[in-house]
Amino acid sequence: MSLCIIGAGTAGLCCARRALENNQIPTIFELSNQIGGTWIYNENTGTINGIDVHSSMYENLRTNLPKEVMGFPDFEIGANKDSYISSQDICLFLNSYADHFELRKYIIFQSYVLRVLKKKDKWQVLVKNLLTNAMKYYYFDKIIIANGHYHTPNYIQIPNANLFKGEYMHSHDYRKSDVFQGKRVLVIGGGPSALDLSNIISKAAKEVTLSHHLEGISNSIFLENVTTKPDVRELNENGAYFVDGSYKEFDTIFYCTGYKYSFPFLSINAGIYVEDNWVQMLYKQCINIRNPSMALIGLPFYVCAAQMMDLQARFVYSYFYGKNQLPSAKEMTEETVNKVKSLLAQGYKKRQAHMLGNNQMQYFTELANAAQIENIKPVMAKLHCESSNLFNENLLHFREDIFKIIDSETFVKVN
Repeated sequence: MSLCIIGAGTAGLCCARRALENNQIPTIFELSNQIGGTWIYNENTGTINGIDVHSSMYENLRTNLPKEVMGFPDFEIGANKDSYISSQDICLFLNSYADHFELRKYIIFQSYVLRVLKKKDKWQVLVKNLLTNAMKYYYFDKIIIANGHYHTPNYIQIPNANLFKGEYMHSHDYRKSDVFQGKRVLVIGGGPSALDLSNIISKAAKEVTLSHHLEGISNSIFLENVTTKPDVRELNENGAYFVDGSYKEFDTIFYCTGYKYSFPFLSINAGIYVEDNWVQMLYKQCINIRNPSMALIGLPFYVCAAQMMDLQARFVYSYFYGKNQLPSAKEMTEETVNKVKSLLAQGYKKRQAHMLGNNQMQYFTELANAAQIENIKPVMAKLHCESSNLFNENLLHFREDIFKIIDSETFVKVN
């Protein structure tokens, strides 16, 4: 059977490696000219030749998770005494993974996927060669969408945002802190990037104000010229009114408000749509219920990503090429809808449908049990949780921590 994989980042590479394990020859379309996906540093922002720049990497980025949880189950990130490593190190790791499993020969670089259309029992994929501008149709039996989800910025809606006369930018377009030199910056967001970048840009900015609604975040984790505020109520020409009634003037608004799941190449008949960042309808957050010869890999977040992507690939292929049989579309839909209803009842929003965090091991076990495949080691989720807590408690120094995995259940901090 012919297999298409879109993307040669972390997700696409492990999907290719597991395809070969199932005696399938993948065709991998990659937009850029190299392996690495979201980890590739690109100084350019905006669009080039009408195509959005996908990279969100900034200069001198170091991971906010330890490398011990960022490798694949059967291919670890080695040879580095530090746990928190650079984006270049991750790219080198992914390239070594691709070379070890001889994946490079299956990748067609600088391929811009324009459209994926269901044609009877085949997937028609229209691809533009960015070197020649030639367009070509391909046809596949199965297709894996592994294009990542850190490429389409999400801007939250703030009343009177159009009145603000200063500059604004999204973290997706941030590369170097000198763009904030001497400026009064309002950072909007409460995720890891917002917290981390507030400190990073404060070394150049005159002052940084972080607006968020997180609980339990101490001001002691920020540098001295970073202050915090609650949510923004509205903007005017020169600054922001906050929900506590206070007002401050700013030169720049820096949105660290995350990303939207986006699949602009999928035709309507692919059967996938996104509502408030909930990608529907997917069985176990990866198999397309309406067209189960398609799977989307890597959507859940706040997880051990590479470990999960590898598990998802093995899960999907057990249905694509193995002995496993999917439940009926009705059963898969009911299960999916009921899970989201349960989340909503617990106070979550639809946009958090793919957020796992402390629930990631439960999800991993669900996949492993359903497909009867090997699970991720529990130590991975434990270390992920511990490092996330340390990030929030010790933002200024958490990257000095060094971890060592002892066995499938146990890790230690060795410094």
